[in-house]
Amino acid sequence: MTLKNTFIFVFVSIILIGCENNPLLVNVSGTQVNISFTNINEIVYYSDSSELMKQYKELSNIDESILAYEIGRVLKIGKVSDTAFYNSIQDFRADTSIQALEKDLSRIIPLLIEKEDRVIDGFRHIRYYFPEGNIPESIAYLNGLFRTAMYSAEKEIGVGAEWYMGDTSSIVEQLNPQYFFDWMKDAMKMEYYERDVLTSWVETHYVNDSKGNLAENMVRWGKILYLVEASFPEFESNIILRYTPEDYEWAVNNELFFWRHLVDEKLLFKSDERTTRNMMNEGPFTPGLPNQDAPDRLGQFLGWRMVHRYMEKNEVTLSEMVDASYNEILQEYDID
Repeated sequence: MTLKNTFIFVFVSIILIGCENNPLLVNVSGTQVNISFTNINEIVYYSDSSELMKQYKELSNIDESILAYEIGRVLKIGKVSDTAFYNSIQDFRADTSIQALEKDLSRIIPLLIEKEDRVIDGFRHIRYYFPEGNIPESIAYLNGLFRTAMYSAEKEIGVGAEWYMGDTSSIVEQLNPQYFFDWMKDAMKMEYYERDVLTSWVETHYVNDSKGNLAENMVRWGKILYLVEASFPEFESNIILRYTPEDYEWAVNNELFFWRHLVDEKLLFKSDERTTRNMMNEGPFTPGLPNQDAPDRLGQFLGWRMVHRYMEKNEVTLSEMVDASYNEILQEYDID
């Protein structure tokens, strides 16, 4: 065997071993989903009156919930009524801050469009594991005026494209620091986009909400993140967790420390809103820990680790994992 052939053999062997070690690397080539993509922002901002009304009527049959969200909640225009509607749109377009934002969106939305195949592939993975599961019929790009990055309805997803401009955007830099803190601006990264789409949909449609104790909320988020990981099995773990590489490394290295903190402080079975918010919500760090170098959402991270441990120890499908009680998953968790 030549040296070149030996290298090829070893390289292929490494790939095969990697696939065997990651049970989420599955073949979805035979799995089909039908998702349409619509640039509603372009229609709202650039269409003339007749074209706008025509497009609006056509889209009302496809993205009814998303249109209602964009026109009503975001633009605050309310019900559509011929000329009054178009006049309100014109007022929106005339705002100089909107014009500056739209200039940046004209750069960002095409980059999101380039990622459509990867988003579709993520939903093909979901369909692979949940053949009867709900899949969005359409995904719409919006100018959400920094209200919500993702809005999942019954059949559609609305994407607030402005949340992916990056912290170096002049628009992002000028956001009111009273409401948009530096850590929020730092998180407006394009690399999290596909992950955010699937997270929003899975959280809304696949894993039941929880109003229970901290452990139950942690496991719930562990299920959500595991399904997102299953959707993008080749993504780095820090992307799935929406962490920087440094924050992810800190979380992994301090998993035992965080677990002991929860146990020693008797937090696992607390049901008060403050405890859950501190451990689960986005922020500059996870409140209540003696070390403020800790990244935010460590409760989500540990829930994800718990679900990983459960899946490693049990031969169950992802559907069975989602249906498992938080106590079943918690009991399987151990760390040296």
